[in-house]
Amino acid sequence: MAANRIEPQPFPRCWDDLIGHHRLRESIGIAIRKRRLGGSLLFVGPPGVGKTSAALLLAQTILCRRNSTSDMNPCGQCPDCAQVRAATHPDLIQVAKPADRSLIPLEALIGPVEARLQEGFCHDVHLRPMQGERKVAILHDADFLNEEGANCLLKTLEEPPSDAIIILIGTSEQRQLPTIRSRCQTMRFSSPVGAEGRELLRRHLEAIAGEGEPPPTLSDEQLDEAIELAAGDMQVAARLASGQSGEIRGKLLSQLDTPVPDPVIVARCINEHLNEVSKKDAPLRRAALRDVCAIAVQHYRSRLRASARQGQFDHDCAQRLDRTIRVFREIDRSANLNTLIDCYAADLTLATTGDRGAIG
Repeated sequence: MAANRIEPQPFPRCWDDLIGHHRLRESIGIAIRKRRLGGSLLFVGPPGVGKTSAALLLAQTILCRRNSTSDMNPCGQCPDCAQVRAATHPDLIQVAKPADRSLIPLEALIGPVEARLQEGFCHDVHLRPMQGERKVAILHDADFLNEEGANCLLKTLEEPPSDAIIILIGTSEQRQLPTIRSRCQTMRFSSPVGAEGRELLRRHLEAIAGEGEPPPTLSDEQLDEAIELAAGDMQVAARLASGQSGEIRGKLLSQLDTPVPDPVIVARCINEHLNEVSKKDAPLRRAALRDVCAIAVQHYRSRLRASARQGQFDHDCAQRLDRTIRVFREIDRSANLNTLIDCYAADLTLATTGDRGAIG
């Protein structure tokens, strides 16, 4: 479907270039050699840590016809490897949430109403491979499956075709339905730290710098601070480290440090930052709000740790932290940003989690 067309994207040429996941790579290799790699896999971890790269490397490893899959060394030169990298291989199925939708549409999974189970992800997985012996199906954005969509996948995940590998990619196990988790072999990707974390962040900075533009020159301390501030989310860390959200940090923290943040000032501060990033581009504005929330989350976590070291519990701080984390979910659900920001600012003042039943 055109709405779910996956554009080709750069990813490591070989498994040795996958930063920070050596043990995971070894476990995948052992599972392949012992023929114990499950037919349905769930990759979970923070954004930007390498889940998609690992999924595409695994697809290239399986579909490469020049080198054996058990070698975990796709040649990168054969037509199959080239087609995987170009996202045009007929035996590589990829579906993702369209940018203009808050959830993965049902028709992407089981076809449109007039052609139910004759098109879509679940149908294509069961087709015979066209070029090789196996096929790989990757479902990006698994966090954005609603219950109906997830239920459509259950039969396919429980009994995947013997010639297919299905990979679901999400940010956490908690965001997947228990029925999905129980049918998949889960592989957890953690955010690299230390030298590996800095190297991965540098790659993200190069990617967002633009063609012909050098990435910012940052010290190890600045890179580590961005990673910690983003709580391991490398996409957010890259925006913070590039300076895209530097000015907002001081303004926001001056309010968050007060016993009772002023909702008008907090809302104005956030809105000004979003308008500086973009006045009309919704994805960019949502990304900017995620950066703001990342700053707030790290601030409240630091305060809670400081209170704990003194043998105390800061109830208001915990409530504000929970409310900030809730904003991420509301962003993912495409909540109206103006309303969301106003509610968030008011809830910070009241030190409430903002739990409004189905809305929260």
